[in-house]
Amino acid sequence: MSDLDSIGKEEAEQKTAPNQWLKLGIELTPLLIFFGVNSSKGIIVATGAFMVAVVISIFFSWKILGKVAPMLWISAAVVGIFGGLTIYFDDETFIKIKPTIVNGIFSVILFGGLLFQKHFLKSLLQAAFPPLQERGWALLTRNWALFFLAMALVNEFVWRNFSTDTWVSFKVFGFLPLTMVFALAQTPIIIKYQKKGDQE
Repeated sequence: MSDLDSIGKEEAEQKTAPNQWLKLGIELTPLLIFFGVNSSKGIIVATGAFMVAVVISIFFSWKILGKVAPMLWISAAVVGIFGGLTIYFDDETFIKIKPTIVNGIFSVILFGGLLFQKHFLKSLLQAAFPPLQERGWALLTRNWALFFLAMALVNEFVWRNFSTDTWVSFKVFGFLPLTMVFALAQTPIIIKYQKKGDQE
């Protein structure tokens, strides 16, 4: 690798790190608003606040980062549909099954890609990861597909067996830590299948 390549890589990494934190903040803020409003006004009002916050998050993502992640678009679309149904029918069941639908969609997309040897996870995360061999992307895609499926099942279990406040708390403070722990657990795969030098 040339000196110019090294400099370019370092600059890219320096830009990527702050962007990842900013991206996390943009995606996390609607959940925190959802939690806060639910505590004081109840889940129906919180759902409306959540819908507005998601739209604002998309705007800031486009304005500050210059793009909107496909996963955020999908989540926003499902929030709009199920949030609207929640408010219209005054029935919290719709917003509770939203995470099940979103995680289910992500799982199906990733599993479907694997069937056709398409690693959709690569197009989403390639900019934040070091260059990986295709085998690495295949394993990561499989693992994340299983994780999203598991999260869909966990959401179904929690909302059907616990109170609304417990479900909201788990949605905000349970899903994110679980996701971060799972992401860190994928590090050995990333290290093992990272491309070396000009390896293809």
